[in-house]
Amino acid sequence: MTPQSQNIATTWLVDAGLRPTRQRVALAELLVGDGLHRHVTAESLFEAAKKNGDAVSLATVYNTLRAFCDAGVLQEITVDGSKSYFDTNTHDHPHFFWEDEGRLSDAPSDQLVIQRLPQAPDGVEIASVDVVIRLRKK
Repeated sequence: MTPQSQNIATTWLVDAGLRPTRQRVALAELLVGDGLHRHVTAESLFEAAKKNGDAVSLATVYNTLRAFCDAGVLQEITVDGSKSYFDTNTHDHPHFFWEDEGRLSDAPSDQLVIQRLPQAPDGVEIASVDVVIRLRKK
């Protein structure tokens, strides 16, 4: 990577209140170093880190992604009960899940209309609504 991408990653971590350890910076650089949003799985980020020559274990990737979510800089999107994607765009927005490719991408927010949600049970409030639109080839 470049000094600029490393600086972007370090700033991203510090702004989130996270200590910029070597492993966190390496993973953050893969996530946000180019300034673009992306959707990753723990496994795909682990493979990218290995390809980049970063010495991190899969367990470290999982723990780091959890820390990033807890700090509010990543959003976890669960597609199946066993498959999670992590999105660097933390604003509420819908997603397309491309079943044939196992890939997640952003869907156009301006085309989504939710007219009414069911009332939350007593004593709780709706924290968020996740919209994942599954796509497959005809």
